[in-house]
Amino acid sequence: MSSDSSDLHFAAKSNPTTVTDSPVTDPGSTVKEEDIYEIIIEDTKKPTVVCQNIDPAQNAAFVGQRKLKPAVVIRREAVSAEGRVGIDTKTSSALKKSNRYRSRSLSASSNDSYSSASYTGSSSDDDDVSPREKVQKSGNGFTDFCVRNISQHAFGRREIEIAEQEMPGIMALRKRAGDDKPLKAAKIVGCTHINAQTAVLIETLTELGAQVRWSACNIYSTQNEVAAALAEAGYPMFAWRGETEEDFWWCIDKCVNAENWQPNMILDDGGDATHLMLKKYPAMFKMIKGIVEESVTGVHRLYQLSKAQKLTVPAMNVNDSVTKTKFDNLYSCRESIIDSLKRSTDVMFGGKQVVLCGYGEVGKGCCQALKGLGCVVYVTEIDPICGLQACMDGFRVVKLNEVIRNVDIVVTATGNKNVVTREHMDKMKNGCVVCNMGHSNTEIDVNSLRTPDLTWEKVRSQVDHVIWPDGKRIILLAEGRLVNLSCSSLPSFVVSITAATQALALIELFNAPHGRYKSDVYLLPKKMDEYVASLHLPTFDAHLTELTDDQAKYMGLNKAGPFKPNYYRY
Repeated sequence: MSSDSSDLHFAAKSNPTTVTDSPVTDPGSTVKEEDIYEIIIEDTKKPTVVCQNIDPAQNAAFVGQRKLKPAVVIRREAVSAEGRVGIDTKTSSALKKSNRYRSRSLSASSNDSYSSASYTGSSSDDDDVSPREKVQKSGNGFTDFCVRNISQHAFGRREIEIAEQEMPGIMALRKRAGDDKPLKAAKIVGCTHINAQTAVLIETLTELGAQVRWSACNIYSTQNEVAAALAEAGYPMFAWRGETEEDFWWCIDKCVNAENWQPNMILDDGGDATHLMLKKYPAMFKMIKGIVEESVTGVHRLYQLSKAQKLTVPAMNVNDSVTKTKFDNLYSCRESIIDSLKRSTDVMFGGKQVVLCGYGEVGKGCCQALKGLGCVVYVTEIDPICGLQACMDGFRVVKLNEVIRNVDIVVTATGNKNVVTREHMDKMKNGCVVCNMGHSNTEIDVNSLRTPDLTWEKVRSQVDHVIWPDGKRIILLAEGRLVNLSCSSLPSFVVSITAATQALALIELFNAPHGRYKSDVYLLPKKMDEYVASLHLPTFDAHLTELTDDQAKYMGLNKAGPFKPNYYRY
């Protein structure tokens, strides 16, 4: 992006007009959050745009509902190669109905600004043209995809290249196994979060010989520019940020059922691809050689299928592998919870009261981070062992009703449903932040908030104020979906560990001789867990001690591992 692009340009009726006040130097530059611009577009042949600062006092966070005139929402388009921001004239039809547009300026820390690892500002969730209605093709004429805007591919490719630098394990696996092609003839249906780190995994799987078709497991977590980059490279991608529920299932269906396509492997996050194929395409499901599942929710669904004797293929539970549980769930969430809350709310953590629902590995990571920044942290738990761990770690274990009136932030991380109910939210104080670190959008009863007595006000991407009749408002992040993938990004290094684990699980199931795995749910072999860890140690210039023959004999171990029994807890 050129550094001299200092004007914010708008396009209307194909005639560009310039903003005459407070030019933005760059989409990622610092913009005062309290500035709100009123943009008046006159209906003439050569429209002019006048920007006028509104009194910042009107933007006070909790002074009742803002009394703003009806706004016309117009999509921000991608930054062009010259570094300019524009509005597509095709999507500005709303101007024909109204000549006013009010847009809240982006905070420097906003999750929809260029400061985010994902350039989500390159396309707005307010785009009224569904990607399903667009006809797009890549530079090579490839059309088997459906993404928000294929023209964003250059930004996405840059994100992928940056992620590769921080993902040494999966890149090492790509290099070591690339010549052997252990996934040759594998046809993988992928349904995971689609971001730069996932793109590295997808490209690794194809380097190992696989063919893939991919959709998103979350309607808000897709990085549009990354999906565009993968589509440009010839990958069948069906995902965009801000899908509807109908779009979500349509995208998965497009990955499962395609011409000349019979999948034989599933890589799932949440079990949705598995569920759709089993219910809608049972004959196709019988041809699957294995399923790899990486989330608590998806693993739970697999065990339910197994118990009901409806699971007819072997499945690998990656979520409970050591390399996933101890690194992705703990260390990744420990960092991403802070990033998510900062980007979306600009909250000051010192002295805040926080309740964390669930003290599994995700909950532990969140609690450590919040406590380290000076928060007073409470924990709710159903498991006495996890509850005792929380107590020994210095957290007070309570029932949610005991603290719900006083806490400033509520975070869920249980994998369950209706953990935070309408009754709880009715009791919350003004300005309470509510978010979810679990997998699905069931932990917070968001549907109970969609009633006529409550008003929803979108203040920035993935941030809604839900306003009660008395003026009280709570701040709901990502509509109750996974906040650290909707409002921020994940540390690429930790994702590299999980991605390498997923790749090895796919290789193991695909190449296992007939009879090794039955129609059940399995954990990743300990030897593979250790191999994934060894791929990442060189990054830290770490050197492991080797056992002598005598020591190995004394411990009853193979010098090359595995070094711990399967029941070892770490």
